[in-house]
Amino acid sequence: MKQGKCIIFSAPSGAGKTTLVKHLLGKHDFLAFSISATSRECRKGETHGVDYLFLSQDEFELKIKQSEFVEWEEVYAGTYYGTLKSEIERIWAEGKTVLFDVDIEGALSLKKYFGEQALSIFVKPPSVDALRDRLIGRGTETTEKMQMRLDKAIFEIQRESDFEKVILNKDLDVAK
Repeated sequence: MKQGKCIIFSAPSGAGKTTLVKHLLGKHDFLAFSISATSRECRKGETHGVDYLFLSQDEFELKIKQSEFVEWEEVYAGTYYGTLKSEIERIWAEGKTVLFDVDIEGALSLKKYFGEQALSIFVKPPSVDALRDRLIGRGTETTEKMQMRLDKAIFEIQRESDFEKVILNKDLDVAK
């Protein structure tokens, strides 16, 4: 794989990493978004090939067997997320820096894989209560899934020291 640079954004669900990534993409032409693959269902307002590469569970598992991922994981039972090697190669072929928006485990796997080529950034929410309010505001989660995300977030927040930079997203304008 041709070598280039990467910026890895990670945070618990609802912390604002996607908002910050979209802000950066709108300001800097040298950045390009790495579209993650997932086996989860497409949510309202999402587009295949823009927000995610939506694959069936069987398609995802076949790509795992064929070593087509830089990293992948089963985030929730039966729900996979991962970064395809072809996405990284596409962006580097354009002469751009790869910008990732991934969960904590994915970020740490990417950091390990890319080493000095990558900058890892943790977006820290002001509190778990703020995360709960943001997830409720999305209106995309069942109560059960939202609780799963909050339980995971409590653990993930403890991982901020594994990242090179931390951005507190208490005030979005300041975080940007």
